Amino acid sequence: MSEPASISAAIAGRYATAIFEIAREAGALGALEADVAALQSALAESADLRDLIASPLYGRDEQAAVIGALGTKMGLTAAMAGGLGLMASKRRLFALPQLLKALSAAIAEEKGEVTADVTSATALSTAQAEKLAEALKTKTGKTVKLNIAVDESLIGGMIVKLGSRMIDTSVKAKLASLQNAMKEVG
Repeated sequence: MSEPASISAAIAGRYATAIFEIAREAGALGALEADVAALQSALAESADLRDLIASPLYGRDEQAAVIGALGTKMGLTAAMAGGLGLMASKRRLFALPQLLKALSAAIAEEKGEVTADVTSATALSTAQAEKLAEALKTKTGKTVKLNIAVDESLIGGMIVKLGSRMIDTSVKAKLASLQNAMKEVG
């Protein structure tokens, strides 16, 4: 991880812990989860919002005013709105994507969920995804949410990343392994 990324993650982690604890004490984790999803969607859809949080051209007051208005418009919880307001006043909004990721992870852990990143050569059917999630649940003992992506360059099979574990059953990996074995022989 690069130094600026690790600094952003550390800053986001502190804010995420504070926001999470406030929401948990208020019994508002469900609402906080909705806030996180709404803000992730807003960041993905709005180039203006991404510019606001990343650009040094906007001052503290401008950022705080926009974030305050955004919080009111989106109906964010008090914990999230207050946290974002504090981040704006301290010029820390650049860490918003990492904050949302940290909050998602904390909420998932509280709910006993883990997320697996699955990359397959072809799109998985609903039945296949459910079967995979069930198999992973059996292995981990936790509910598994899948982030599914398609990469046709895998030729066949899939890659599953769950925490620090990775299972690569792709044809592409098997061919690369075979190629390496052939290089060792000759």
